[in-house]
Amino acid sequence: MRDIVDGLAAWRADGVRFAVATVVRTWNSAPRQPGAAMAVNEHGEVLGSVSGGCVEGAVYAAAEETIKSKKAQQLTYGVSDGDAFEVGLTCGGTIELLIQPEVALIDLDDVLAAIRDGRPVATASIAGNQLVIWPDRTAGTLGDQGLDHAAEQQAAGMLAAGTTGTVRLGHHGEQRQEETEVFVQTFLAPPRMIVFGAIDFAGAVARIGGFLGYHVTVCDARPVFATRKRFPSADDLIVRWPHQYLESTTVDERTVLCVLTHDPKFDIPLLEVALRTPARYIGVMGSRRTHTDRMRRLREAGVSELQLSRLSAPIGLDLGARTPEETAVAIAAEIIARAWGGSGLPLTGLDAPIHG
Repeated sequence: MRDIVDGLAAWRADGVRFAVATVVRTWNSAPRQPGAAMAVNEHGEVLGSVSGGCVEGAVYAAAEETIKSKKAQQLTYGVSDGDAFEVGLTCGGTIELLIQPEVALIDLDDVLAAIRDGRPVATASIAGNQLVIWPDRTAGTLGDQGLDHAAEQQAAGMLAAGTTGTVRLGHHGEQRQEETEVFVQTFLAPPRMIVFGAIDFAGAVARIGGFLGYHVTVCDARPVFATRKRFPSADDLIVRWPHQYLESTTVDERTVLCVLTHDPKFDIPLLEVALRTPARYIGVMGSRRTHTDRMRRLREAGVSELQLSRLSAPIGLDLGARTPEETAVAIAAEIIARAWGGSGLPLTGLDAPIHG
């Protein structure tokens, strides 16, 4: 829902009624993941997407019904349904949607503000009821005190991990197959992309990082290059020795590090620090000759082979890229492939499901 937050906030400010359809579960080759959302307002305007175009027409009509009835509904679309071709889900997947009227969305203005500001919040929903879980309080109810407690405990763990999905909960905290299915959606601050080296390629990487939803930081020790004029799209611009900045900032399992300096005096101390972090991706620019020398220097510095195996170097997938923009696409493609387990191969030659 993060991508439609601003639109929802504007509708709220204008007093416009609407309904939000959220993907709560998928099977096979459904094109969007749980948490993807589409909103329809009383004037027929649409925000977002739940299937990349496959079932939007049917969801639009269902959302209009929800606005009028003010009652939530849970719907499933897929190839096993007799209506699959009618709603357009011809790509082979199945999606389950929860469609909620805005009047049923608890603490909505505060939730939207938290998502926009990057503050943690989670929602637990079943058709007709919603519980909002903040770090220090809860609001709303799922209709049962025991279920509320179970959902609160589950949501806290999922919020810490940044995961979203449908879980089965007992009413006293135990997870049992026969108990209530609850959709838990978590919202954290955007993941970080830290780009080291204020070169022309860094500008393109920063732009595509922002497009992918990362909070982008560009860091370089040279103030003549690390300027806001050169990097207007970066969220943060840091003039500092890269390894010193990395030692002082927060890096978690969602962080990606792109080292574009390909200069040993920057790279070696920076990578010694980077390889001690839990960063999900550490990509390093440079020719194969540069990388061979870099690996030698890191080994001499005491970096282990296991640590060195984490490096993606030379950075990016082999797309034949030449320009900074093409190179940024190659880097982004590798980051995405690493995150979701993609092969990086053309889909035309694969039999695996397109959407995982």
